[in-house]
Amino acid sequence: QVQLVETGGGVVQAGESLKLSCAASGRTFSGYGLAWFRQPPEKDREFVSTINWTGSRTRHADPVKGRFTISRDDAKNTVYLQMNDLKFEDTAVYYCAAGRGPHGSSEMKDYDYWGQGTQVTVSS
Repeated sequence: QVQLVETGGGVVQAGESLKLSCAASGRTFSGYGLAWFRQPPEKDREFVSTINWTGSRTRHADPVKGRFTISRDDAKNTVYLQMNDLKFEDTAVYYCAAGRGPHGSSEMKDYDYWGQGTQVTVSS
């Protein structure tokens, strides 16, 4: 079992930055693809970013390309999401996920473990 805990959420103004962290416990991240999803108010959960198990390949959803960066530090069992130039529409609960499914998957079904989420609120 892998337990995931997200931190770093908060309230910011449009144009500012935040860095989310997701730490794993229970077992190592090694060998797992990692991803971030988000759920805006009254909307379905959606894919944000993913990084493969070696950290060599990343993929981002179109709305966040050029603004968000995903990275991982397996020595710390932590995955990060650097969010720059935040927009009002980035307001959501952000979830990290881990899985051994296809690399670069944007499908929730391909991830086995999920955190509890952290709230990001961007004021315009």
